[in-house]
Amino acid sequence: MQEEIIISGFGGQGALFAGQLLAYTAMEEGHHVTWIPSYGPEMRGGKARCTVIISDEEIGSPLVRHPSAAVVLNIPSMEAFEPAVKPGGLLVVNSSLVPQRSARQDIRTVYIPAADMAIALGNPRLANVVCLGALVRALGTIPLDAVERALDRHLPERHRKWLSLNIEALHQGAAGVTG
Repeated sequence: MQEEIIISGFGGQGALFAGQLLAYTAMEEGHHVTWIPSYGPEMRGGKARCTVIISDEEIGSPLVRHPSAAVVLNIPSMEAFEPAVKPGGLLVVNSSLVPQRSARQDIRTVYIPAADMAIALGNPRLANVVCLGALVRALGTIPLDAVERALDRHLPERHRKWLSLNIEALHQGAAGVTG
């Protein structure tokens, strides 16, 4: 098994944190992992994305050109990465901010109103974790409770007050995946 994943959005949407959390979880579950962040010089509003590779075997190259899964948090990310997902792959779309639908018939697409769900939870910055929950459930590569444990271990101290809401966001995202 090898999953190559891209998580992309604007700076400040938490794409890098979601990818890092996914990488920590997979590593703690005994998988080989790479995590590579990529972002512009802007802190908020610029492009931010990361790649995560999860594998049962050693990873030969950390480069991801045709991901098996992508999470797109905004329209520019949808435009950039929807065409790149390999046939048979998975696309998780934050449908609160990305109104268009994929025209591709050769991938599985999960539309989740992550930003709206995050606002309903009381913190709009949780949309990344909602999407991560959807990704984890749809892929089935790692268990959701493992992500919960990693979240508890790796959430920065300054954000510990949001732990229970992050866990709720994770579960709501997973519950939003059907089929």
